[in-house]
Amino acid sequence: MELNPGWVMVFRMVAEAGSMSGGARALGLRQPTVSAHINSLERALGVPLLLRGHSGVTVTAAGQDLLAHANAMAHHLEAIVIEAQETRGLRRGSVRLAAFASALATLVPPAWARLRADAGPGVDLTLSEADPAATLALLEAGKVDLGVVYQHLGDLGQVDLSAYFSLPLFEDDVCLVMSAQHRLASSERLALADLEDQDWVFGHSACHDHLVGLCARAGFRPRVRHESDDYVVTQELVAQIGAVSALTRSCLAAHVNPAVVARAFPEFSTHRVLAVCRPGTQRVAAVKAMLRALQAQSQRRDNPLV
Repeated sequence: MELNPGWVMVFRMVAEAGSMSGGARALGLRQPTVSAHINSLERALGVPLLLRGHSGVTVTAAGQDLLAHANAMAHHLEAIVIEAQETRGLRRGSVRLAAFASALATLVPPAWARLRADAGPGVDLTLSEADPAATLALLEAGKVDLGVVYQHLGDLGQVDLSAYFSLPLFEDDVCLVMSAQHRLASSERLALADLEDQDWVFGHSACHDHLVGLCARAGFRPRVRHESDDYVVTQELVAQIGAVSALTRSCLAAHVNPAVVARAFPEFSTHRVLAVCRPGTQRVAAVKAMLRALQAQSQRRDNPLV
């Protein structure tokens, strides 16, 4: 017979009360029901646990051993309730978050500082750097709770987020970046087609294919001479070798090389930055609080990304 933990808790209450009737009153059950539970427990264990008498019950040696386990179980159950209350009240909790590099450099740290100021040190955050595709894979595998990703606005390279809960945070413009000494740096009107003969620095991520598609629409295939997802490296290459590149405002907010210039370039697609998680996870207290902190930070007037 399988051991029912509920029987053990009934036994504990009867042993503490000293009688079947006392245990029944404490539990809010009928005495025959309590007796039935004790009988089932004794049959399952194959040993007598209580000696019944007119003045109440006496716990046997086997019952004393079980009572020690029952008390430990009760303490564990109480701990579960306390931990759940602390998590619900944000006195404790954890969030595993993955985000792309510039979001980790500009958005996530101040949002995390905001959450810690509100919730205290009991809430823990673990960070991983990942591009949007990798972040979604981590969410699917259950390795992170929350992700910060971006979508290209438009019809090229759109990331499908239909299976996730998503919270839009802000829109991140993509700028053309070139050396301040570049011959086109002072051009008032500049189109993507004007850059056909340029060397480019592209990233390895989904932005690579997206930019190739945009250039194809402009009538040329870009001459990609260098590849890096590091916006510091990209800007240094642009400054030193005269190549051009495309970087978001969040990358430029994180780091600006003084030898480069960045200009708005409407032909590049704007990024929509979103926080995403698996449906239902947004109701977990710590995740919910981090979502609020990310949204609040995105809406700050002094945020260079807004």
